[in-house]
Amino acid sequence: MVNLEPARKALEKNIAEPIVKLLIKTPLTPNTFTMIGFGITVAAAALAFTEHLLAAGIVMLVGSGFDMLDGTLARTTKRVTKFGAVLDSTLDRVSEAIILLGILAVFVRDAKVTESLLTGFALLGSFLTSYTRSRMEGMGVDCKAGLFTRPERVIVTALGLILSGIDYALLIALIIVTFFSWYTTIERMIYAWRNLKNRD
Repeated sequence: MVNLEPARKALEKNIAEPIVKLLIKTPLTPNTFTMIGFGITVAAAALAFTEHLLAAGIVMLVGSGFDMLDGTLARTTKRVTKFGAVLDSTLDRVSEAIILLGILAVFVRDAKVTESLLTGFALLGSFLTSYTRSRMEGMGVDCKAGLFTRPERVIVTALGLILSGIDYALLIALIIVTFFSWYTTIERMIYAWRNLKNRD
């Protein structure tokens, strides 16, 4: 299975950790950052819903930055909690869903059936990618690997919104998110089969 986790770790080390060193001096907690990031993403979804797509993409990237910082802050300050992990994971799923629902609303209003269906498949694929990892880890199989996890989906979706003034840019972004989300889901199912087939 393709493993981009080392690249994500390098990104965290070179970008998130220097910022966190400054944030440690503030009274803000990791859960506070999680909530702030979620609030910003809700604003991005509202912008998408009202067809301010460029602004939605920019705000979405800002919100994802807060999402990257909360986990790093928790680990650096040794304030990792089980509730914090559940809160972060839950709001990650909701954040991704409301952005795609905002985009879906635009396509539905414009009676764009193909684009609406594609957005629905992107939403389903994003949930399945996360669910397969969660289900495997619940059975004791570590599964952080995968070609197209949440950071990649967020970046591609945000870029699609930012470049939406260009013909088919958002549609291409959704095609990428949909295809690779389902690809990663299948990839993880195969990985699960290989690791769990002898445990039954």
